[in-house]
Amino acid sequence: MKILILCLIALLAGWHLYIGYRDYKSTDNPIPFNVLTVYDRTTYKKWQRYHKEHVGLSMIEKTVSSLLLYVLIRLNVFAGIAPGSGVYGPMIAVILFDSILETVVDVIFSYLSMGIEEKYGFNKTTMDTFFMDQLKSFAIGVVLNIALMSIFVAIHRAMGDWILVLFAGLILLVVLLISFLFPYLSGIFNKFTPLEDGELRQKLTELLEKHGYRVRDITVMDASRRTSKSNAYFTGFGKTKTIVLYDNLLKALTTEEICAVFAHEMGHGLHRDTLKNQIYSLGSIAMLAILMWLHARTPASCTPFGFEGLNYGFIYILTGVYMSIFEIGYGILTSRAQRKAEFRADAQAVDEGYGDALVSGLKKLAREDFAQLSPDPLIVRLMYSHPTLSQRIAAIEKRKAEKP
Repeated sequence: MKILILCLIALLAGWHLYIGYRDYKSTDNPIPFNVLTVYDRTTYKKWQRYHKEHVGLSMIEKTVSSLLLYVLIRLNVFAGIAPGSGVYGPMIAVILFDSILETVVDVIFSYLSMGIEEKYGFNKTTMDTFFMDQLKSFAIGVVLNIALMSIFVAIHRAMGDWILVLFAGLILLVVLLISFLFPYLSGIFNKFTPLEDGELRQKLTELLEKHGYRVRDITVMDASRRTSKSNAYFTGFGKTKTIVLYDNLLKALTTEEICAVFAHEMGHGLHRDTLKNQIYSLGSIAMLAILMWLHARTPASCTPFGFEGLNYGFIYILTGVYMSIFEIGYGILTSRAQRKAEFRADAQAVDEGYGDALVSGLKKLAREDFAQLSPDPLIVRLMYSHPTLSQRIAAIEKRKAEKP
Protein backbone atom coordinates (compact mmCIF):
# COMPACT_ATOMS: atom_id res chain seq x y z
CA MET A 1 0.00 0.00 0.00
CA LYS A 2 2.74 2.46 0.93
CA ILE A 3 4.68 1.76 -2.26
CA LEU A 4 1.51 2.27 -4.29
CA ILE A 5 0.81 5.67 -2.70
CA LEU A 6 4.40 6.82 -3.19
CA CYS A 7 4.28 5.74 -6.83
CA LEU A 8 1.01 7.61 -7.36
CA ILE A 9 2.49 10.79 -5.86
CA ALA A 10 5.52 10.47 -8.16
CA LEU A 11 3.21 9.80 -11.12
CA LEU A 12 1.15 12.91 -10.33
CA ALA A 13 4.30 15.03 -10.08
CA GLY A 14 5.47 13.71 -13.44
CA TRP A 15 2.07 14.40 -15.01
CA HIS A 16 2.02 18.00 -13.78
CA LEU A 17 5.56 18.56 -15.04
CA TYR A 18 4.64 17.14 -18.44
CA ILE A 19 1.54 19.35 -18.73
CA GLY A 20 3.52 22.34 -17.49
CA TYR A 21 6.25 21.72 -20.07
CA ARG A 22 3.71 21.55 -22.91
CA ASP A 23 2.01 24.70 -21.61
CA TYR A 24 5.38 26.49 -21.43
CA LYS A 25 6.26 25.48 -25.00
CA SER A 26 2.84 26.55 -26.30
CA THR A 27 3.74 30.15 -25.50
CA ASP A 28 5.54 30.26 -28.87
CA ASN A 29 2.62 28.77 -30.88
CA PRO A 30 1.45 30.87 -33.86
CA ILE A 31 -1.65 32.98 -33.12
CA PRO A 32 -4.83 32.07 -35.06
CA PHE A 33 -5.81 34.63 -37.69
CA ASN A 34 -9.15 35.60 -36.10
CA VAL A 35 -7.49 36.74 -32.83
CA LEU A 36 -4.39 38.40 -34.28
CA THR A 37 -5.66 41.85 -33.33
CA VAL A 38 -6.05 41.10 -29.60
CA TYR A 39 -2.41 42.01 -28.86
CA ASP A 40 -0.05 44.30 -30.69
CA ARG A 41 3.49 43.01 -31.18
CA THR A 42 4.93 44.71 -28.08
CA THR A 43 2.07 43.53 -25.83
CA TYR A 44 2.34 39.98 -27.19
CA LYS A 45 6.04 39.82 -26.33
CA LYS A 46 5.11 41.03 -22.85
CA TRP A 47 2.41 38.34 -22.61
CA GLN A 48 4.92 35.63 -23.57
CA ARG A 49 7.21 36.62 -20.72
CA TYR A 50 4.27 36.82 -18.31
CA HIS A 51 2.91 33.40 -19.25
CA LYS A 52 6.29 31.67 -19.07
CA GLU A 53 6.97 33.11 -15.62
CA HIS A 54 3.60 31.94 -14.30
CA VAL A 55 3.88 28.46 -15.82
CA GLY A 56 7.44 28.07 -14.53
CA LEU A 57 6.37 29.10 -11.02
CA SER A 58 3.41 26.69 -11.14
CA MET A 59 5.69 23.81 -12.13
CA ILE A 60 7.99 24.56 -9.19
CA GLU A 61 5.04 24.80 -6.79
CA LYS A 62 3.57 21.45 -7.85
CA THR A 63 7.00 19.80 -7.63
CA VAL A 64 7.60 21.20 -4.12
CA SER A 65 4.13 20.13 -2.95
CA SER A 66 4.55 16.61 -4.36
CA LEU A 67 8.05 16.24 -2.95
CA LEU A 68 6.92 17.43 0.48
CA LEU A 69 4.01 14.95 0.58
CA TYR A 70 6.29 12.17 -0.68
CA VAL A 71 8.82 12.79 2.12
CA LEU A 72 6.14 13.10 4.82
CA ILE A 73 4.56 9.78 3.83
CA ARG A 74 7.88 8.03 3.17
CA LEU A 75 9.14 8.93 6.67
CA ASN A 76 5.80 8.25 8.45
CA VAL A 77 5.70 11.83 9.72
CA PHE A 78 1.90 11.90 9.98
CA ALA A 79 1.96 8.98 12.40
CA GLY A 80 4.41 10.90 14.56
CA ILE A 81 2.06 13.89 14.63
CA ALA A 82 -0.87 11.83 15.96
CA PRO A 83 0.44 9.11 18.30
CA GLY A 84 -1.61 7.31 20.90
CA SER A 85 -5.21 6.13 21.03
CA GLY A 86 -8.41 8.06 20.58
CA VAL A 87 -10.41 8.90 17.50
CA TYR A 88 -11.12 12.58 17.13
CA GLY A 89 -7.90 13.96 18.62
CA PRO A 90 -5.48 12.11 16.29
CA MET A 91 -7.74 12.84 13.32
CA ILE A 92 -7.80 16.58 14.02
CA ALA A 93 -4.03 16.62 14.61
CA VAL A 94 -3.31 15.10 11.18
CA ILE A 95 -5.77 17.33 9.30
CA LEU A 96 -4.52 20.46 11.08
CA PHE A 97 -0.87 19.60 10.42
CA ASP A 98 -1.57 18.89 6.75
CA SER A 99 -3.60 22.10 6.39
CA ILE A 100 -0.86 24.21 7.96
CA LEU A 101 1.79 22.79 5.62
CA GLU A 102 -0.42 23.26 2.56
CA THR A 103 -1.16 26.84 3.61
CA VAL A 104 2.52 27.65 4.13
CA VAL A 105 3.36 26.39 0.64
CA ASP A 106 0.34 28.17 -0.84
CA VAL A 107 1.19 31.48 0.87
CA ILE A 108 4.79 31.38 -0.38
CA PHE A 109 3.87 30.67 -3.99
CA SER A 110 0.80 32.95 -3.96
CA TYR A 111 3.09 35.74 -2.80
CA LEU A 112 5.53 34.99 -5.61
CA SER A 113 2.64 34.84 -8.09
CA MET A 114 1.39 38.18 -6.79
CA GLY A 115 4.86 39.54 -7.50
CA ILE A 116 4.54 38.46 -11.14
CA GLU A 117 1.09 40.05 -11.36
CA GLU A 118 2.47 43.29 -9.93
CA LYS A 119 5.43 43.21 -12.31
CA TYR A 120 3.05 43.21 -15.27
CA GLY A 121 0.60 45.72 -13.83
CA PHE A 122 -2.27 43.45 -12.75
CA ASN A 123 -1.91 43.21 -8.98
CA LYS A 124 -3.82 45.65 -6.79
CA THR A 125 -3.73 43.60 -3.59
CA THR A 126 -2.09 45.18 -0.57
CA MET A 127 -0.06 43.04 1.84
CA ASP A 128 -2.75 43.42 4.51
CA THR A 129 -5.45 42.22 2.12
CA PHE A 130 -3.27 39.35 0.90
CA PHE A 131 -2.56 37.96 4.37
CA MET A 132 -6.13 38.48 5.57
CA ASP A 133 -7.39 36.53 2.53
CA GLN A 134 -4.97 33.71 3.29
CA LEU A 135 -5.99 33.65 6.95
CA LYS A 136 -9.71 33.59 6.12
CA SER A 137 -9.22 30.82 3.53
CA PHE A 138 -7.20 28.74 6.00
CA ALA A 139 -9.78 29.13 8.78
CA ILE A 140 -12.73 28.28 6.51
CA GLY A 141 -10.91 25.27 5.01
CA VAL A 142 -9.81 23.82 8.37
CA VAL A 143 -13.23 24.23 9.99
CA LEU A 144 -15.02 22.70 7.00
CA ASN A 145 -12.63 19.73 6.65
CA ILE A 146 -12.60 18.91 10.36
CA ALA A 147 -16.39 19.25 10.56
CA LEU A 148 -16.96 16.95 7.57
CA MET A 149 -14.49 14.35 8.82
CA SER A 150 -16.00 14.46 12.32
CA ILE A 151 -19.42 13.75 10.83
CA PHE A 152 -17.86 10.99 8.72
CA VAL A 153 -16.38 9.40 11.87
CA ALA A 154 -19.65 9.67 13.76
CA ILE A 155 -21.64 8.06 10.93
CA HIS A 156 -19.09 5.29 10.42
CA ARG A 157 -18.89 4.37 14.10
CA ALA A 158 -22.67 4.44 14.47
CA MET A 159 -23.86 2.89 11.21
CA GLY A 160 -20.95 1.03 9.61
CA ASP A 161 -21.32 0.42 5.88
CA TRP A 162 -24.31 2.76 5.60
CA ILE A 163 -21.68 5.48 5.62
CA LEU A 164 -21.26 5.03 1.87
CA VAL A 165 -24.74 6.39 1.13
CA LEU A 166 -25.05 8.85 3.99
CA PHE A 167 -21.65 10.49 3.56
CA ALA A 168 -22.10 10.87 -0.20
CA GLY A 169 -25.46 12.53 0.47
CA LEU A 170 -23.87 14.75 3.11
CA ILE A 171 -21.14 15.97 0.75
CA LEU A 172 -23.70 16.66 -1.98
CA LEU A 173 -25.74 18.65 0.53
CA VAL A 174 -22.65 20.66 1.52
CA VAL A 175 -21.82 21.36 -2.15
CA LEU A 176 -25.36 22.60 -2.78
CA LEU A 177 -25.34 24.61 0.43
CA ILE A 178 -22.06 26.32 -0.51
CA SER A 179 -23.51 27.13 -3.93
CA PHE A 180 -26.57 28.62 -2.26
CA LEU A 181 -24.50 30.58 0.27
CA PHE A 182 -21.88 31.68 -2.28
CA PRO A 183 -23.18 35.27 -2.52
CA TYR A 184 -22.97 35.58 1.27
CA LEU A 185 -19.58 33.86 1.58
CA SER A 186 -18.20 36.19 -1.10
CA GLY A 187 -18.95 39.04 1.27
CA ILE A 188 -16.18 37.78 3.56
CA PHE A 189 -13.61 38.75 0.93
CA ASN A 190 -15.26 41.55 -1.08
CA LYS A 191 -17.69 44.44 -0.84
CA PHE A 192 -20.79 44.59 -3.04
CA THR A 193 -22.71 47.74 -3.88
CA PRO A 194 -25.92 48.03 -5.95
CA LEU A 195 -25.46 49.06 -9.57
CA GLU A 196 -26.78 52.57 -10.04
CA ASP A 197 -29.96 53.08 -12.04
CA GLY A 198 -29.43 53.66 -15.73
CA GLU A 199 -29.30 52.07 -19.16
CA LEU A 200 -27.11 49.11 -18.15
CA ARG A 201 -29.25 48.12 -15.18
CA GLN A 202 -32.41 48.41 -17.25
CA LYS A 203 -31.05 46.32 -20.14
CA LEU A 204 -29.72 43.56 -17.90
CA THR A 205 -33.02 43.38 -16.04
CA GLU A 206 -35.03 43.27 -19.26
CA LEU A 207 -32.74 40.62 -20.75
CA LEU A 208 -33.35 38.18 -17.91
CA GLU A 209 -37.02 39.03 -17.35
CA LYS A 210 -37.65 38.40 -21.06
CA HIS A 211 -36.98 34.71 -20.33
CA GLY A 212 -38.86 34.54 -17.05
CA TYR A 213 -36.04 35.25 -14.61
CA ARG A 214 -36.53 37.61 -11.68
CA VAL A 215 -33.54 39.74 -10.75
CA ARG A 216 -32.98 39.88 -6.99
CA ASP A 217 -30.28 42.53 -7.39
CA ILE A 218 -27.52 43.80 -9.65
CA THR A 219 -24.34 44.44 -7.67
CA VAL A 220 -20.81 45.67 -8.34
CA MET A 221 -17.90 43.86 -6.66
CA ASP A 222 -14.77 45.79 -5.68
CA ALA A 223 -12.44 43.44 -7.58
CA SER A 224 -10.09 46.32 -8.37
CA ARG A 225 -8.76 46.08 -4.80
CA ARG A 226 -6.98 42.90 -5.84
CA THR A 227 -6.60 42.84 -9.61
CA SER A 228 -7.05 44.81 -12.80
CA LYS A 229 -8.66 41.78 -14.52
CA SER A 230 -12.39 41.63 -15.31
CA ASN A 231 -15.19 39.13 -14.77
CA ALA A 232 -18.93 38.84 -14.24
CA TYR A 233 -21.39 36.17 -13.14
CA PHE A 234 -24.84 35.66 -11.76
CA THR A 235 -25.81 33.51 -8.81
CA GLY A 236 -28.95 32.11 -7.30
CA PHE A 237 -31.16 29.04 -7.55
CA GLY A 238 -34.26 28.71 -9.68
CA LYS A 239 -35.62 31.73 -11.49
CA THR A 240 -34.32 34.34 -9.04
CA LYS A 241 -30.87 35.65 -9.90
CA THR A 242 -28.34 38.11 -8.50
CA ILE A 243 -26.08 39.69 -11.10
CA VAL A 244 -22.50 40.43 -10.02
CA LEU A 245 -20.22 42.70 -12.05
CA TYR A 246 -16.55 43.32 -11.36
CA ASP A 247 -16.00 47.06 -11.13
CA ASN A 248 -13.17 46.55 -13.65
CA LEU A 249 -15.72 45.18 -16.13
CA LEU A 250 -17.71 48.40 -16.09
CA LYS A 251 -14.58 50.26 -17.14
CA ALA A 252 -13.42 47.71 -19.75
CA LEU A 253 -16.63 46.99 -21.71
CA THR A 254 -19.42 48.99 -23.29
CA THR A 255 -23.05 48.58 -22.25
CA GLU A 256 -23.73 46.38 -25.29
CA GLU A 257 -20.71 44.18 -24.55
CA ILE A 258 -21.73 43.69 -20.92
CA CYS A 259 -25.21 42.72 -22.08
CA ALA A 260 -23.61 40.25 -24.51
CA VAL A 261 -21.64 38.64 -21.68
CA PHE A 262 -24.85 38.26 -19.69
CA ALA A 263 -26.79 36.93 -22.63
CA HIS A 264 -24.12 34.22 -22.63
CA GLU A 265 -24.57 33.61 -18.90
CA MET A 266 -28.33 33.53 -19.36
CA GLY A 267 -27.76 30.83 -21.99
CA HIS A 268 -26.21 28.68 -19.28
CA GLY A 269 -29.32 29.20 -17.18
CA LEU A 270 -31.71 28.36 -19.99
CA HIS A 271 -29.85 25.14 -20.73
CA ARG A 272 -29.56 24.29 -17.00
CA ASP A 273 -25.77 24.04 -17.26
CA THR A 274 -25.29 24.81 -13.57
CA LEU A 275 -27.53 21.87 -12.68
CA LYS A 276 -25.64 19.66 -15.13
CA ASN A 277 -22.35 20.66 -13.49
CA GLN A 278 -23.82 19.64 -10.13
CA ILE A 279 -24.73 16.28 -11.66
CA TYR A 280 -21.18 15.90 -12.99
CA SER A 281 -19.91 16.54 -9.48
CA LEU A 282 -21.93 13.52 -8.30
CA GLY A 283 -19.34 11.28 -9.98
CA SER A 284 -16.54 12.80 -7.93
CA ILE A 285 -18.65 12.72 -4.78
CA ALA A 286 -19.50 9.05 -5.30
CA MET A 287 -15.86 8.13 -5.86
CA LEU A 288 -14.80 10.12 -2.78
CA ALA A 289 -17.39 8.34 -0.63
CA ILE A 290 -16.34 4.91 -1.94
CA LEU A 291 -12.65 5.54 -1.26
CA MET A 292 -13.34 6.89 2.24
CA TRP A 293 -15.59 3.92 2.95
CA LEU A 294 -13.03 1.36 1.71
CA HIS A 295 -10.30 2.79 3.92
CA ALA A 296 -12.58 3.19 6.95
CA ARG A 297 -13.63 -0.46 6.85
CA THR A 298 -9.98 -1.57 6.48
CA PRO A 299 -8.07 -0.31 9.57
CA ALA A 300 -4.92 -2.08 8.38
CA SER A 301 -4.69 0.39 5.47
CA CYS A 302 -3.06 2.91 7.85
CA THR A 303 -0.53 0.59 9.48
CA PRO A 304 2.07 0.65 6.64
CA PHE A 305 2.38 4.38 7.30
CA GLY A 306 3.36 4.03 10.97
CA PHE A 307 -0.09 4.12 12.59
CA GLU A 308 -1.11 1.49 15.11
CA GLY A 309 -4.65 1.43 13.78
CA LEU A 310 -7.18 3.44 11.86
CA ASN A 311 -6.58 7.20 11.67
CA TYR A 312 -9.44 9.05 10.01
CA GLY A 313 -7.32 12.10 9.34
CA PHE A 314 -4.81 10.07 7.38
CA ILE A 315 -7.67 8.48 5.42
CA TYR A 316 -8.48 12.05 4.34
CA ILE A 317 -4.93 12.43 2.98
CA LEU A 318 -4.81 9.03 1.25
CA THR A 319 -8.17 9.69 -0.39
CA GLY A 320 -6.83 13.01 -1.67
CA VAL A 321 -4.03 11.19 -3.53
CA TYR A 322 -6.42 8.74 -5.16
CA MET A 323 -8.87 11.50 -6.04
CA SER A 324 -6.12 13.47 -7.79
CA ILE A 325 -5.62 10.52 -10.14
CA PHE A 326 -9.36 10.01 -10.61
CA GLU A 327 -9.98 13.69 -11.38
CA ILE A 328 -7.51 13.64 -14.27
CA GLY A 329 -9.53 11.01 -16.13
CA TYR A 330 -12.95 12.21 -15.00
CA GLY A 331 -12.02 15.79 -15.80
CA ILE A 332 -11.44 14.89 -19.45
CA LEU A 333 -15.08 13.84 -19.74
CA THR A 334 -16.61 16.73 -17.80
CA SER A 335 -14.48 19.45 -19.41
CA ARG A 336 -15.55 18.25 -22.87
CA ALA A 337 -19.19 18.62 -21.87
CA GLN A 338 -18.48 22.04 -20.36
CA ARG A 339 -16.86 23.28 -23.58
CA LYS A 340 -20.00 22.28 -25.49
CA ALA A 341 -22.05 24.23 -22.96
CA GLU A 342 -19.93 27.32 -23.59
CA PHE A 343 -20.61 27.09 -27.33
CA ARG A 344 -24.36 26.82 -26.60
CA ALA A 345 -24.24 29.85 -24.32
CA ASP A 346 -22.39 31.87 -26.96
CA ALA A 347 -25.06 30.87 -29.49
CA GLN A 348 -27.72 32.21 -27.10
CA ALA A 349 -25.99 35.59 -27.06
CA VAL A 350 -25.96 35.60 -30.87
CA ASP A 351 -29.67 34.72 -30.96
CA GLU A 352 -30.36 37.66 -28.62
CA GLY A 353 -28.71 39.97 -31.17
CA TYR A 354 -25.41 40.43 -29.35
CA GLY A 355 -23.08 38.45 -31.65
CA ASP A 356 -20.85 41.36 -32.67
CA ALA A 357 -20.80 42.78 -29.15
CA LEU A 358 -19.85 39.37 -27.73
CA VAL A 359 -16.89 39.04 -30.11
CA SER A 360 -15.59 42.51 -29.30
CA GLY A 361 -16.23 41.96 -25.57
CA LEU A 362 -14.41 38.62 -25.52
CA LYS A 363 -11.43 40.18 -27.28
CA LYS A 364 -11.30 43.01 -24.77
CA LEU A 365 -11.56 40.61 -21.83
CA ALA A 366 -8.80 38.44 -23.31
CA ARG A 367 -6.61 41.52 -23.65
CA GLU A 368 -7.41 42.78 -20.14
CA ASP A 369 -6.85 39.32 -18.59
CA PHE A 370 -3.70 38.60 -20.61
CA ALA A 371 -5.28 35.39 -21.93
CA GLN A 372 -3.55 32.56 -23.77
CA LEU A 373 -4.56 32.85 -27.45
CA SER A 374 -2.99 29.67 -28.81
CA PRO A 375 -2.83 27.02 -26.08
CA ASP A 376 -1.58 23.49 -26.58
CA PRO A 377 -4.42 21.54 -28.29
CA LEU A 378 -3.83 18.49 -26.07
CA ILE A 379 -4.15 20.56 -22.91
CA VAL A 380 -7.35 22.11 -24.26
CA ARG A 381 -8.89 18.67 -24.89
CA LEU A 382 -7.77 17.31 -21.53
CA MET A 383 -8.34 20.20 -19.17
CA TYR A 384 -10.04 23.30 -20.57
CA SER A 385 -13.59 23.99 -19.40
CA HIS A 386 -13.87 26.73 -22.07
CA PRO A 387 -13.04 26.58 -25.77
CA THR A 388 -10.19 28.81 -26.91
CA LEU A 389 -11.00 32.39 -27.88
CA SER A 390 -10.32 31.55 -31.54
CA GLN A 391 -12.73 28.58 -31.42
CA ARG A 392 -15.44 30.67 -29.76
CA ILE A 393 -15.18 33.49 -32.29
CA ALA A 394 -15.27 31.03 -35.21
CA ALA A 395 -18.43 29.42 -33.77
CA ILE A 396 -20.05 32.83 -33.16
CA GLU A 397 -19.38 33.92 -36.74
CA LYS A 398 -20.81 30.65 -38.05
CA ARG A 399 -23.95 31.09 -35.92
CA LYS A 400 -24.37 34.65 -37.20
CA ALA A 401 -24.09 33.44 -40.80
CA GLU A 402 -26.77 30.77 -40.19
CA LYS A 403 -29.30 33.27 -38.80
CA PRO A 404 -32.02 34.31 -41.30
